[in-house]
Amino acid sequence: MVAKRDKNQQRLRRHRRVRGKISGTAARPRLCVYRSNKNIYAQIIDDVKGVTLVSASTVEAGFEGTTSNKEAAKKVGQKVAEKALAAGIETVVFDRGGYIYHGRVSELAEGAREAGLKF
Repeated sequence: MVAKRDKNQQRLRRHRRVRGKISGTAARPRLCVYRSNKNIYAQIIDDVKGVTLVSASTVEAGFEGTTSNKEAAKKVGQKVAEKALAAGIETVVFDRGGYIYHGRVSELAEGAREAGLKF
């Protein structure tokens, strides 16, 4: 009998493979996305120093509305872009976290681009 593969383990393998190729620097940090069933999270990370520069998510205080749909993901993308521009970050490297670039992940990226972040 063939064992069913764990989808999260497959995602983590894809994520490790992608992380071997991209890295955030001070000049161009990494915009990392994590998507759970109920929430979505975004961080801008400088991998050289190992610090999170900016973050936004649907669990933050003041976030209104449903937290697990595409509209919420777009709001998080816009929020992280606003915080990044306020911190002086204009260009980033997009790290989809092993997820398919579809649905909530693509809406987050689109919201960040609309708010002025370049990638």
